[in-house]
Parts: sequence; C-alpha cells; structure tokens
Amino acid sequence: MELHQLNVALGALQVLRSNVSQVFESLGNGLRSDHGEDLKESKFIIELQDLLSTVNVNLRDVEQAVSNLQSPPGAFSLGNTTYLSQETTQERQALYSQLVNSYKWTDKIHDYSNLAVSLLSQNSLKRSYTSSGSAKRRRTQTSSHNVLPEAVDNLIVSIDRLYSDMSITPSRPFTTNAILQITLGRVLKAVISLKGLMIEWVFVKGFNEILDLWTESRHRVFRKVTENAHAAMLHFYSPTLPELAVKSFMTWLHSYINLFNEPCKRCGSHIHANLPPTWRDFRTLEAFHEECKH
Repeated sequence: MELHQLNVALGALQVLRSNVSQVFESLGNGLRSDHGEDLKESKFIIELQDLLSTVNVNLRDVEQAVSNLQSPPGAFSLGNTTYLSQETTQERQALYSQLVNSYKWTDKIHDYSNLAVSLLSQNSLKRSYTSSGSAKRRRTQTSSHNVLPEAVDNLIVSIDRLYSDMSITPSRPFTTNAILQITLGRVLKAVISLKGLMIEWVFVKGFNEILDLWTESRHRVFRKVTENAHAAMLHFYSPTLPELAVKSFMTWLHSYINLFNEPCKRCGSHIHANLPPTWRDFRTLEAFHEECKH
C-alpha cells in the first residue's frame, strides 16, 4: 500500500513538472504564427491562463498525494553500517549519511559507465592515423602528449595576445601538464585540462561562478556550452598539428563572446526553449540553437 501511494505521488509530480515545462516553453517561444494575425496577444494570454490553470490542478494533486504518504520508519538500511548512526561521538555521526551518499554516487557511476561502454562500443572512430589493413607501417607520428612545458607556455602566450577580451592563465598544480583558466569578457569562464598539447577536458561556467574541474555549472546554458566544447575538443584534435588544434579550439571558444547578444543564424531568434544559441559552427563560427543546427 505504501509503495502504491509513493508511485501515485511520483506520477503526480512528474505530470506537474511536465506541465510546468510547457508553461516555460510557451513563454520562451512567445507569439507564434499559429496564433494568427488578429488578437494574437489575447490568444497568447488565454493559452498561458489555460496552462497555469492546469499547473494549479496538478499542484493540488501533488499536495494531496504527498499528504497521503507516511514518513519512513528510519534511515536507509545498509547492513551492519546501520550501527554507525548509533555512534555517540559527534565526529562519527556524520559517517552514515556520507556513506549513503557514497553508495548513491557509486551506483550512478556504475550506470553511467555501462552507458558509456555501450555507446563507445558502437563508435568505430579512433584517434589514430595508422591503418590496420595495410601491411606497410606508416612513419611514427610525433606525439602531442610529450611536449616540453616551455613550448606549451609559448603557445598559450601567443594565443593570449590574439584576443584583448579573452585572458588565459596557465598553471600546473599537480604535474607538468597545464591547467588553463580562461575568462571570456564578462560572459563566461572556462577551465581546460591539457596533456602536453592535447585538450583532455573542458568545463565552462558563468562569469560569477567558481571554477574547478569537478563540478558542473548551475546554469543550464553553460552546461550546454560545456557539452558543445567537448564536441569541439574532439573535432579539432590533430596529433600531427597539435598547435593548430589548440589555436582552432581557442578561436571557436572565443566566438561565444556574443553568447547572449547574437541571434540564431537559422531562425533569427535570440531565445528558443529558454536558451540562447549555444552552438557554434566549427567552420564558420555562426550561432545556432541546438534545434536549428541540423
């Protein structure tokens, strides 16, 4: 019975979230062509009123479903680790909640790893210029991993001089490989992990956010830019021309200086689905919404 009530509450919450998303989507799209030419503002307001009325009904359903739920009898059961919650020492009382979070985090990592394995097993692309079908081996290419730190610093200084509105600060907190902290105007910040002259990882965050290599941005727009930066990182990768690859990526990243000002090249709108154009074409650097880039 309790499980059924929980399923009802979760279902009601899912319906509420779906209808709230429709409200924000309608607000983001604004006046559309299907509203017609006559009294389109009135039709738009009536549509919003209907959506908000539906959300109000859904909210009452959620409140009613939650009121029928019973409080759990205790904390999560983790076998013998349950005794950790009975510790009287203040320092050890927090171990139980931390252990629960660790189990949840490990389960998520396991699920994500399984998804990554299934996706990568379907991808035949390899970072290699060697043909397995040829009997004659090609000449070994110079690795972009083994590059002197001085060469990396010289390249970063030369790129930093190209843009007056983008600053690049290299650091090496752990090894000889560089970590780049980038500030692009007052639009965004990025942190890039290099291995020699190969870009290994990129995180993009808002201008007022704290930079690190572990946590995503709290803003959806910069999480989407981070995803696109990962695609650009792979697109510009070149083991034979590593300096050109890094310069090309930096040029692409610099194109986000007009992230909130430049309209979509295809639809001409600044906002679509509550987001600005977060995609930049690799060749032309033109701005597109995610739905308009294809």
